Amino acid sequence: MISSKASQVRLLILDVDGVLTDGGLLFDNHGEEYKTFNSLDGHGIRMLLESAIEVAIITGRESTIVSQRAQELGVRHLYQGCSDKLVAFNELLQKTSIEPGQVAYVGDDLPDLPVLRRVGLAITVQNAHSFVKQHCDWVTTLSGGRGAVREVTDFILQAQGLLDARQKRYLE
Repeated sequence: MISSKASQVRLLILDVDGVLTDGGLLFDNHGEEYKTFNSLDGHGIRMLLESAIEVAIITGRESTIVSQRAQELGVRHLYQGCSDKLVAFNELLQKTSIEPGQVAYVGDDLPDLPVLRRVGLAITVQNAHSFVKQHCDWVTTLSGGRGAVREVTDFILQAQGLLDARQKRYLE
C-alpha cells in the first residue's frame, strides 16, 4: 500500500523541470533562463524539513535559479547537471546513510526511471510521460509546477501522522 511506503520515507528527492516547475523552459534574448515555482510546493518542502525528513533535488540541467530556490527553502542536497541521476542518487544515499526503501522520488520523464525503479516510493506527476506513469507507485492528481509536490509532501506527512500537528500550529 502506498501510505505504508510513505510512512517509511526519510528522504524525498525531487526532479526540477516538470516536477517543481511546469516543464516549460523560458529564455530571454540574452540567454537568461526563467522558471516558475509554486509557493505551495515550497511550503510543503519546508514542512518536511521541519519534520526531520530530508529533501534533495537531482536535475539534469544546471541553473542559478534552482540553486537560489534550494537555498531559500533550506534544501541542502542539490545535484545539478546530472546526465546520470543514478550516480547522484547513490552518492546521496551514502552521504545520508538512508536506505533506498526509505526514499521517495518524484520524476516525470525517462531520465528519472533509473532512480524511480530503486526507491521505496516511486511517484510521478499528472503531466508526466505515459511510460514513466507505468513504472510508478503513484501518480499525483496535480501537475508539476501546479502543486503536485505539495500533494506529495502532505501525503508523506499524513502517512507519518505529522500533518495535522503541522497544520494546526497555524490556527494558534
